[in-house]
Amino acid sequence: MLIKLSRSSDCNASEITPEDLYLSRRALLGGTLAGLALGAVPRLGAAGEVSRYADAVPGAAPAWFNDKLAATRWQAVTAPGEAITPFKDATHYNNFYEFGPDKGDPAANAGSLKTEPWSVVVDGEVAKPGRYALEDFVKPYQLEERIYRLRCVEAWSMVIPWLGFPLAQVLKQVEPTSKARYVRFETLQDPKSMPGQRSGFALIDWPYVEGLRLDEAMNPLAILAVGMYGRELANQNGAPLRLVVPWKYGFKSIKSIVRISLVAEQPRTTWQGLAPDEYGFYANVNPTVDHPRWTQARERRLPSGLFSPNVRDTQMFNGYADEVASLYSGLDLRKNY
Repeated sequence: MLIKLSRSSDCNASEITPEDLYLSRRALLGGTLAGLALGAVPRLGAAGEVSRYADAVPGAAPAWFNDKLAATRWQAVTAPGEAITPFKDATHYNNFYEFGPDKGDPAANAGSLKTEPWSVVVDGEVAKPGRYALEDFVKPYQLEERIYRLRCVEAWSMVIPWLGFPLAQVLKQVEPTSKARYVRFETLQDPKSMPGQRSGFALIDWPYVEGLRLDEAMNPLAILAVGMYGRELANQNGAPLRLVVPWKYGFKSIKSIVRISLVAEQPRTTWQGLAPDEYGFYANVNPTVDHPRWTQARERRLPSGLFSPNVRDTQMFNGYADEVASLYSGLDLRKNY
């Protein structure tokens, strides 16, 4: 259902990223915040039905998702030569501070998140603002599988098969006005279901906010994801709707979206507010620009261990330079980090 609103105006042991290094981000929040996976390619069965990834734990997908799954365009974007990260790693090692500061907290605590019903507000500088039930918001678009590299600012990385649709399709549908220059995204704020929002470590000014320039948001690689590994999104990975921007550090790919606003001025994002000298608005993956506290030239690809390190060179724009470098022509990426 659509309820109209009134207008408002993604080696050597010495090279492995140490655990205390990536955990040091939490110090900003004070105190407590101080080979291809088996069956990774969906297979067509005798009846033409697409099987799930062999290692993916089945979820409880809503009816609208199951209805759209049959028409999914599988492998619309692939990652040649890359091993897909095992489902367990992708769903049990991530950042989602609304559920706690540690890597395992989202998987442990996100079961409390209620994703039905869910609505998304689109507002700001658009001709067609509205509040949409999620099933209506997604209905016009065909799902595509996009196998993307994910590079975290903490210098670890994954390869994940997402299910979603281009963000540009949504933006065209709501008709940005001539004043729209940026897109602002907002995560659910619900302390009852999100323990991180009510805990003592939270120096974050909730809700979590991220943003893109409008031309970045219109790039074909930027998607809104509703699924992963052939199933709906796991709660800890941003159910039921998240952004995926694969050429940027992972904190840009905001989770559990409830509002998308077209705005004239660059939005102030959450990590900018916490540490503007460390986390800039652009957050493009750039191996030549180090984080103030660690190098970005190398990354640890999961799964990885002390005695079997999986460390590799980081690629400019996370390997998507051919598709996105033109967006930043003439821009100093050291100042606009």
